[in-house]
This record gives sequence, structure tokens and C-alpha cells, in this order.
Amino acid sequence: MLLNRIRRACFNLIHGRNLVYNSCWEDPRLDRVALKLTPDDNVLVITSAGCNALDYALAGAGHVYTVDMNRRQNALLELKLAGARGLDHETFFTIFGKGSHPSFEGVYREAMREHLSPSAQKYWDRKGKFFSPKGRRKSFYFRGSSGFFAYLANVYIKRGVKLRKGIDELLAAETLDQQQEIYARYQMRDKLWKPMVNWMLRRDVTLALLGVPRSQREQIDRGYPGGIVRFIVDRVETVFTKIPIQDNYFWRVYLTGQYTPDCCPEYLKLANFDRLKHDVVNRVTCETNSLLGFLEKHDKPISRFVLLDHMDWLYSNAPEVLAGEWQCILDRAAPKSRILWRSAGLSVDFVDPLQVQHQGRKTQVGELLRYERDLAAELHAVDRVHTYGSFYIAETNT
Repeated sequence: MLLNRIRRACFNLIHGRNLVYNSCWEDPRLDRVALKLTPDDNVLVITSAGCNALDYALAGAGHVYTVDMNRRQNALLELKLAGARGLDHETFFTIFGKGSHPSFEGVYREAMREHLSPSAQKYWDRKGKFFSPKGRRKSFYFRGSSGFFAYLANVYIKRGVKLRKGIDELLAAETLDQQQEIYARYQMRDKLWKPMVNWMLRRDVTLALLGVPRSQREQIDRGYPGGIVRFIVDRVETVFTKIPIQDNYFWRVYLTGQYTPDCCPEYLKLANFDRLKHDVVNRVTCETNSLLGFLEKHDKPISRFVLLDHMDWLYSNAPEVLAGEWQCILDRAAPKSRILWRSAGLSVDFVDPLQVQHQGRKTQVGELLRYERDLAAELHAVDRVHTYGSFYIAETNT
């Protein structure tokens, strides 16, 4: 249909020409438990903003391979690695923790640029302004397509519904009781979700800014009572009232434009900086490619796969690529490999039936996996991001 082609073109336009994710939107606290990382593990993960790749290396993985089709996402991870190599922690945290630096251009030229690939140099030579404290969007975390959405949300909170004071109080809350009291006192449920906001959340362009393709929206509309809008409202309310927010750096950075030293990803913490600088930077590599393209040429076993939620797009737009990807995953998997993925849907039914070749015969992917459903459910319930419909932990049988 013409409408579907237009929607897909819109999504591809946003993703193909922009930095989409300025921070990872998957909770690595869950992943650390699920992956059971050791120095013998080689991890393959979709780059996104690179925060979690650094987390896995800090957690003890032997090597982390990051792959992304969007070269801008890899350029961001390269910039973080370059910063770790060339900067002291105070400067590093000012740039990536506070989201801006008054002398970023000079710092970049003097201490970071030499550690970047030519492609990343070309990108940051043009986009260094992302870290400038000048202008309306004074933080890197208000840049990129998801950052632009965060900026609009903050304008709406401050000027549209005048909830800035309430949100700041909420982020400072120390207990769930305090969170619930603040949420109720400021009548956040009624004030935040105006009819215009609900209308915007149903638009494909709005969701594309957040990296949500139509296929994910349709999964939620089919499986969740009230569809995408009710799903988002319920998830936000859960984050604000049922999960401790003190260390929820995911929502803090989008609601304020910066982290704090006590509420930030592991790679930004002072206690981890020496390891980041002298060890982790040598155990993380990134490549601009598809997962399938990377796996087809990679000749070393991979024991841990972190697939994020990209299969939600593949299964409805490129099912042949999804089948080829799983063939390569199983071909490259070390014995008892662990595989994580997330989905917008409340349940995923498109992985297990995929046909692959295994030991000379055709079989279904589901026959080659052992799921840890109880552990996945337990972890999913305390996910600080809390925007995915489901979480999966699988281990290969061989």
C-alpha cells in the first residue's frame, strides 16, 4: 500500500540521516544478571549509543563487538572511547555526563580527534556543536532525533503543563512513598496526558523520533488494551510510582538533559574511570554493518548476543534477513551461548518458527534454544526503563 510505503520512507529518512539514540534505552542491570559475563566471553551487541557496550566490558566481558547500520551511532561510541583515552574524568564527565562543555571544540581537537576513525572525525568535525551549551538545546541529550523529542517533552513540562517543579521533586524522591505522594499531589496523570499529546503519540512521525517503527506500534495496538497511548501512559506511571527513581538515570537524562555523579551509567562513574581508560577501551570495537553482514564474515565464536529490539522491525519488513541472521547466530555461537532480546510486543511468536540448517538438517530455531522465562520475567518487572513489552533470555542447547 502507498500509505505503508510513505510511513516506511518517513522512518527510514529519520533513521538514515540522523543520530537517533544519544543514550541507550535498555537497562544493563538486567543484562548483567542475564548474561553472566566472564573474561572468556565475546559479546556482540547493536551499538545504539554505546553506553551498554562499555557496561558489558566493565562487567568483565573479554571483548565486546558493537555493530550498527547507522554510522552516527558508531561515531558516538568512538567519541566516548576517544574521551576515555584522552581526557581526565572531570572533563569526560562534563562532556558526557552534563551533556555540554563550554570549550568542547578545543578539547575535541586537542585530546579526542586523533583517537577517532576518519569517518567519526568527519562526523564530529561537523557536529561538535551538539555539545555546545549555547542555543535553546543546551545539552547533547537534547540532540539527535530522540533528543529532540526529549527537548520538546521538557518544553511541554515547563511551559505547557507547568510541572517542572513537580518533576524535579519526583527525581529527588528517596522512597516509593515519596514518589507516589508527589505524583498524586501534582496530579501528574491528569496534567501530562492531554488530548493533543495522546493524538501525537499515535502519529508515526512522533514514534519514529523515538526509534519506534510502525511494526512495533502495531504489536502494542494488537496486544495491549488501549493500544499504544495506554501502554505509554501506564509505563510512565509505573516508572514514576512503582520503581525507585533515585538511580534511574535513563529517565533523569531525558527529563533534565544531564546525569549526576550518583545517577549515571557505569562508564561515567569516577570509580570506573581508570579501568575504562586503561583496559576497557582496548576491549571494545565497533563496525558499521548489519548484524548479518558482520556475522557472515566474523570467524571467531561469539558467546553472548544482545539483539535489542531490532527483530520487531525485521520480522515484518525483511523476514528473509531475520532468518539469515539467526542462521549466522547459531553458526557462530559458542557452546551454551546466551542470547538476549527485547520486544515492544507482550509476546514474540516470530523467532521460534524460523527455519535454519543445523547439523545437516532443517530445524526450527525454537528447538535449539532453552528459555529462562522465570528469570526474564523477574528482571523485566524491575526494568528501570520499562518501555518494552517483553524481555527474553535464551541459551543455545549445544
